[in-house]
Amino acid sequence: MKLSDVDVAIAAARAGADVVARTYGDNHTLFSKSSTDFATQADIDAETAIIDVLAEHRPDDTRIGEELGRAGNDRAERRWFVDPLCGTLNFAAGTPLVVVNVALMAGDTHLAAVAADPIAQELFWTDGTGAYCRRRDQDHALTPTSRSGLIDINCDGPLEQPFVGGQLVCDPRLRETYGPRVISSTLGVAWVAAGRRAAYISDGQFRDNLHFAAGIALCQASGCVMSDLDGNPLHTDHGLIISADQETHDRVLAIVRPHLRAIRSRVQSRPNTPGRDPRAVHDGWSRLDPNAGVRPQYGL
Repeated sequence: MKLSDVDVAIAAARAGADVVARTYGDNHTLFSKSSTDFATQADIDAETAIIDVLAEHRPDDTRIGEELGRAGNDRAERRWFVDPLCGTLNFAAGTPLVVVNVALMAGDTHLAAVAADPIAQELFWTDGTGAYCRRRDQDHALTPTSRSGLIDINCDGPLEQPFVGGQLVCDPRLRETYGPRVISSTLGVAWVAAGRRAAYISDGQFRDNLHFAAGIALCQASGCVMSDLDGNPLHTDHGLIISADQETHDRVLAIVRPHLRAIRSRVQSRPNTPGRDPRAVHDGWSRLDPNAGVRPQYGL
């Protein structure tokens, strides 16, 4: 019997999560990517397990993985985005804040997505309509809420220029109302959909971003409010704010706005480097390839 897209996504994410859970707490072989980033053998083995499932059940689709790159039909409209272990540095340090992300898109439409927490043994999934958490083989609808008062912030930004995330953590205006948290994993995105975070904030570019595709799909399907850092529709320019509700979103935008103004003022006061895109004021990674250079944020 042919599996549905979401069943394939669930099977693939489970295959990857099984690898991660089985090797959690081990001594890991590390493969350096930069002075502050590496992959482990578990990253590679988890991605291999995921890709094997996708290749078996959806051989005609494109498959784009964090560690192994592109495979399948490169001209296919349907694209699978695979982040086999988001939170690698957490994982290697024995810190249980990791997630396995698998998402299927056709154009800009999310068809299915799964964010699997291999340590807590929770599986967040969406078929593009509803969003659910599967725990002990029972599905529970995801309901965003700001009751926790916690906001997860991505603080792993570029070294060569200012970025919003690092500044927000110590902003007294934010801390008057919310508790900032930094888990260095896109598990925090799924937690907004699940009502465990009031919001998630990040610099960067997110179109076709394999680290964020699953989390964004979950948040869309669960009814979260999303925009770029300016409050425009997501992908309009740069950055990401995902909130449990409109009131929280408006408050977060008001807190972020002064930081954006300050950053833009500093960037505009610098001599422009030939060939540099002045709009990329706090991306810190390639506008051409949304996955290039993003690993130092979330492979972490």
